[in-house]
Amino acid sequence: MSNSLVEVDSRLLKQPGQDVPFLAQVNTPSQRQGQADVASALRIVRLLSVITGLLFTMGPTPPVRAEPSMPMAQPHAANLARMRAESLNGGLTSYRAAGCMYETGARACLVSSTSESFTFRFRGGAPGWEQQKPPKPSLETTVVVSKDGTRILAVPYNGPIR
Repeated sequence: MSNSLVEVDSRLLKQPGQDVPFLAQVNTPSQRQGQADVASALRIVRLLSVITGLLFTMGPTPPVRAEPSMPMAQPHAANLARMRAESLNGGLTSYRAAGCMYETGARACLVSSTSESFTFRFRGGAPGWEQQKPPKPSLETTVVVSKDGTRILAVPYNGPIR
């Protein structure tokens, strides 16, 4: 084989069964190996650019923290406590419990969880009290609910904020 230049058709040709176009018919084993190396390098570059694009598109993600498990009855108990406060304080037309009582399980309003009961303490007031700047609650309520979340055991306090 000589070291002279070979004239090559500059049109990109795509061979059946290959996903990478190449520039000319390859005849020698070393030329075929070189072509395979180029095709592998192109595949790696494409893969890296897809991965890089995905990383930049997704951006940094904050670490996910698992919440401690919640007893199955806690959300029901929180709803029961909130509804009792609503009933004691004139219904939804004149009273709204704190936002924490509308969250699943009312974790922020839960002050005690024993083997017998859940105790919730929260503030409330006229509709819209939490949207005021600053928020102006007028009532405080403490409700004790059975551990199975089905019965109100006590309402130790329902009155002005202490």
